[in-house]
Amino acid sequence: MTRRKPNILITGTPGVGKSTLSDEISKRTGFEWLEVSKISKQCGCLTDYDEKYESYVLDEDKLLDELENRMAEGGKVVDYHGSDFFPERWFDIVFVLRTDNTVLYDRLTQRGYNKKKLEDNVQCEIFQVLLNEARDSYQEEIVHELQSDNDDDMSNNIDRIVKWIDQWQKDHAT
Repeated sequence: MTRRKPNILITGTPGVGKSTLSDEISKRTGFEWLEVSKISKQCGCLTDYDEKYESYVLDEDKLLDELENRMAEGGKVVDYHGSDFFPERWFDIVFVLRTDNTVLYDRLTQRGYNKKKLEDNVQCEIFQVLLNEARDSYQEEIVHELQSDNDDDMSNNIDRIVKWIDQWQKDHAT
């Protein structure tokens, strides 16, 4: 797949700052922010309601069909907590945000997560489930772990990603 702009996946446990980071990257670069949770609702890619986690189940195949043509254009920042079902060819780099468990617990509590959902997400972060998922799904050299505990981390992550985008575009100029 040849494109003039790279595609970026920003993933990690809920509450690590994916949406905030994706929004800022989009504003700084003009890349389109694809917030998978919103797109899934808008395009009818949600199926059954999971009472235990108080959320809908994603129809991954329907979502992939919805995004295929958009991803071919390049210049996308995809924001989602999962990564293993996206085609590897879609992304030039994957950033996995990580957060201290105490910080994550406080963030998810503020969101009103029920006890089961809160505990499972904190355990997911402790056992670096989403980092391992990304490492298993993509080439090792494109997966990068970024700490996301505070405003300084966020600022550093934005700068790092914008610099990476600039370099990618220089390296792939025709």
